[in-house]
Amino acid sequence: MNFTDLILRIERGLNKPLPGKLAHLAMAPSPIDERRFYPEIPENHRKGAVLILFYPQDGEVYFPLIKRPKYEGVHSGQIAFPGGKVEKEDPNLSFTALREAQEEVGVNPERVKILGELTNLFIPPSNFLVSPYIGITPVKPNFVAEEKEVESILLPSLKGILDPEIKKEKKFHFSSNMVLDTPYFEINGEVVWGATAMMISELLHILQEE
Repeated sequence: MNFTDLILRIERGLNKPLPGKLAHLAMAPSPIDERRFYPEIPENHRKGAVLILFYPQDGEVYFPLIKRPKYEGVHSGQIAFPGGKVEKEDPNLSFTALREAQEEVGVNPERVKILGELTNLFIPPSNFLVSPYIGITPVKPNFVAEEKEVESILLPSLKGILDPEIKKEKKFHFSSNMVLDTPYFEINGEVVWGATAMMISELLHILQEE
């Protein structure tokens, strides 16, 4: 799939009802945390946004993911899309996604066109409601990792995530004696699971429906 085809498929897909919960459940750890799908989320939830940014290079399409550093928090060391929490000065959530991508990986917001938004996803462990935005940029950005927030930047290809062989499953053991049967994507040698995998799943549903 080339860059032009990708844009057309995304635009058509975003003009239809989004798969939402159906796609999210396909990559949700089990037992399912039903709080993700409650019609009403906690009033004290925090808002955030991420950017799924596609760019062409040598006839292929790529996008950035980041690996979080180790820290005292629920998302320590995980793979994610560039993004973060809403700041008071942000006029809207798409601005948040662009600002965070600039801060974390050096993306120039002025070079990005936002195509639309995927289904919001509530993340109970961190109490965040995350809005995923799909953007495109005509050339590969000059990626620069923000040292405190990004351990490394992954640049997987779209072709790679369309390969059904990258979908796998494993058990995650947590210190609270909880065990989760967890579907994940193996991307560039990393385990991509949880909310990021659920967002990728919805993206794949849209692309494959087309």
